[in-house]
Amino acid sequence: MAQALDDIIQASNLIKAGWLKYAATATFGGLTEAQYEAKIKPSYDIRGQITDLETQIAQLIRDRDAADAVTDKTNQAVVKGIVGDVNYGDDSDLYGACGYVRKSDRATGLTRKNSTAAKAAAAAKAAAKTAGK
Repeated sequence: MAQALDDIIQASNLIKAGWLKYAATATFGGLTEAQYEAKIKPSYDIRGQITDLETQIAQLIRDRDAADAVTDKTNQAVVKGIVGDVNYGDDSDLYGACGYVRKSDRATGLTRKNSTAAKAAAAAKAAAKTAGK
């Protein structure tokens, strides 16, 4: 049965401690305690490397977030410059190419109900009222 990764390290720590305390000069599995330590060392070393990389990743994420904040402010300033420029503005192709909806393409917000659906709803309401009497 496979052991969880943390269990492997815990087991190794217990084995090392017990071996050193009770049988420091004995050999088990054809290994001395020093040979055992050398054989399991890569497991500890790799975990240390992973911890270092996780620390680096966390720092890079913080650096990226700080850089993104500057980029966002810069993007906003450029877009405001496009909107405020008499040669371009908020209805220009440039404004649209930047990912914004041009002023002439914006919806008015006016909605009209579908007359067919409204008539069907009214008829259903009237039928329900008649059936209830």
